This record gives sequence, structure tokens and C-alpha cells, in this order.
Amino acid sequence: MGNFVANEGLSIFVILVWLGINAFLFVHFYMAFLVDRWFYTRVLLGQALSWARAPAACLNFNCMLILLPVCRNLLSFLRGSIQFCSRTAARQLDRNLTFHKLVAYMIAFHTAVHIIAHLFNFEFFMDAQLNRNSSFLPFVLSEIGTDDNASFLNPIRSNETNPTIVMFTTIAGVTGVVITLALILIITSSMEVIRRSYFEVFWYTHHLFIIFFIGLVFHGYGRIVRGQTAGSQQTNKPHLCADRFEDWGKNESDCAVPEFAGNPPGTWKWVLGPMILYVCERLVRIYRSHQKVVITKVVMHPSKTLELQMRKKGFHMEVGQYVFIQCPSVSRHEWHPFTLTSAPEEDYFSAHIRIVGDWTQALYEACGGDKTETQEAWKLPKVAIDGPFGTASEDVFRYEVVMLVGAGIGVTPFASILKSVWYKRIQNNQEVFTKKLLGWSVITSFTD
Repeated sequence: MGNFVANEGLSIFVILVWLGINAFLFVHFYMAFLVDRWFYTRVLLGQALSWARAPAACLNFNCMLILLPVCRNLLSFLRGSIQFCSRTAARQLDRNLTFHKLVAYMIAFHTAVHIIAHLFNFEFFMDAQLNRNSSFLPFVLSEIGTDDNASFLNPIRSNETNPTIVMFTTIAGVTGVVITLALILIITSSMEVIRRSYFEVFWYTHHLFIIFFIGLVFHGYGRIVRGQTAGSQQTNKPHLCADRFEDWGKNESDCAVPEFAGNPPGTWKWVLGPMILYVCERLVRIYRSHQKVVITKVVMHPSKTLELQMRKKGFHMEVGQYVFIQCPSVSRHEWHPFTLTSAPEEDYFSAHIRIVGDWTQALYEACGGDKTETQEAWKLPKVAIDGPFGTASEDVFRYEVVMLVGAGIGVTPFASILKSVWYKRIQNNQEVFTKKLLGWSVITSFTD
């Protein structure tokens, strides 16, 4: 139990804090739409108003988080900064994709709640407009602002329309449809079976997040959900005037016709910072991708495994790190992650690539893997490298006893570690903190 708490305690704490913030935002904004300002809006919509706005607040929070776990340069920087303070804290950064997926699931959940609530809202708006009875308060509220008055409450301005038309003729409706479609495509194409069998589908559809965020920022500019203005609450107190709506605006009445306005859009305040960070992240990647990489050696291993040995000016790595590789002659837009199998002490860096898909097969053929004769160096394809990026394996030499467990191509991180051990202990006679390393049913002792 003690080991579990030591290893997983911080992760559980982070998840609980994240869930707690989501719960707080949901409850807080649910209650915020039960105050007097939204009294007349609730006359039309009932509790569906709060059920639409509460998940919207949670969506803002989670959309703020979704980009941060995929800012790999930022995570590598943070990992290098905090690993001297706490190995436990540094290890949390290695679970970035797990957290990214959890946030995506939360976005999908709140999106579903938000959409369902707004479907009810549009039906309620339409019902209030169709029931043309002047003794019916929802209809009276729906008629406010018919003379091109910006102070309307019901966005459905005529009984000759329907929610579908409103959905495709308003900013909120159009952006909502675009956001939902983009999200559905992103999530469905992210399933493991799609990623492994049709990586290109996953890769390209995942970039719909650009459209998703653009739509998200502009979604609130239509200000469809409107509440009573502060000034109007002084001249038309809802609890006093709601039952006297026949006298609104008359000379002898102390209840003026209520005025309404929508909240200013605020999603951009949540997502602007992460969007700027992500843009900087992509600019760094673009800069790195244009730095010259030279393939010094190509080795064809059994079981169709390709080894690329490369050099790049200013490239520095640690054991267990990984890079993203792009081959423009294969695809100008696809970047694939591969663990570095070379040691930091070597004058080159290498990656072992198992041929398991269309992209790796094309790279294999471009490097001459399907030819019997030796490939000339000038015929080798150009490649671009982004990285290296950190993993938990970087901390291997901070432990006295290390166990390496891997299978198949999954053993590649350990090649870098074992090579580095050999250079440190055998060639350079350098002391290392690690005394025992276990893996692949082999025990190597460094005690003496």
C-alpha cells in the first residue's frame, strides 16, 4: 500500500483536483443561472438553461487543458526543470497522453450534455413563439424586440421558422454544428484500431482541432442566451412584475418592459494562452524540421527492421528519449515517433524502425530495403527530425536497481541504456549510481 501511494499518489491527486475543478465549475455555473437576472429566461427554458451553461463552463476549462499535454517541448523543458526537485513529479509528465485522452473524454461528455440541453432550449423557444396567446408570459417575452430592438429575449423571432433553420442561420448554430462534427471525427479517428491500421486518417482528422478551436472562440459571439440587464432589473423586478406582465410599460404601471442582453463571449480568455503556447510549439518544430539531417548508415535487420544512423548539428540526447521522423519523399505532413537506440556517448543517433504499415514500408523502400545491391548515399531520402523528447527512461541512472521489461520492438529504449552503461563503465571507467540492472532474463551487476 505504501509503495502504491508513493508511486501513484500524485497521479491520483492530480486527477482528483481536475475532477474537483470540473465539479465546482459545473455546480457554480448551474447555480449562477438561477439568480434574478435569468428569471425571465428560465420562464422560457426552465432548468435546461442551467444544464446548457454549466457544461459550457467545463468545456472552456477542459479546452484550455487539452493542448498542454501535447506541447512536447514545453513538457521536456518542465521535466528537465523539476526532475532535480522530485522524480515523482517528473514522472507525471510522462503520462501526458493519458491525461490528454481523459480531458478529451471529458470534453465529449460535456459537449453531449450541452447539445442535448440546447436542443430542449430551441424547442422551448419555438413553443413560446408558436403559442400566440397574449395572456401567456412566454409569448409576451418572445414578442419583446420585434421592432428590430436589440433587447430581444427569444432568438426565434417568427413562428414561420423552426429550430433547424435557426441552427444554420446563426453564429452559435453554425459554429456549434462545425464544432460537433469536428469533435466527432477527431474522437472516432483516435480509436486504437484506426491509429494502428489507418494512421493517416488519425493524423489528418486530428488536425481538425484547428477548426474546432476557431469555432469554439466564435461560438458565443451570437449571444443567443440572454438575460435581463442590470438597469432593467431596477425598473422591472421579476418577482414583483412577472405576474403583472399585462401592465408592462403602461403609464400607471411601475413595471417597465424588461430589457435583455447576452453575456460577452469569454471562451477566448480560457484558450488564448494555450493556443499561443501551441503555436510557439509548432514554430519550434518547423524550425527543427528545416535543420539538415545526414543519414550516415542504413542497416537492414532481420524481421524487416530498419536502422537509421544519423547526424544533426547541435543534436544532444539522453538515454531513452525519442524523436519524431518525417520523410518528405514519403509524406510531407506525417511525423512518426521512434525511440532513440543510440547512446549519448556515440557520435551519431539512431532509430530502429519496424516495418508494420504503409509509411514505414515506403520509408523501407526509399532506403533501399527492398533492393539487393548497396544503396548509394546520395540516393538516400531526406529526413527531418523533431526532438529529442524526454521519457521516464531518462531517470534510469538515478536508481540503484533498475528492471528493464520489454518485448519485440518495445525493447528499443533499453538498447540506448545498455549502450550507455557499456560506455560509462567499460570504456570510460565511470562510476554510476545504478548498481544492478535486470532485463531480458539477464542480470548484470556493477558492484564489482
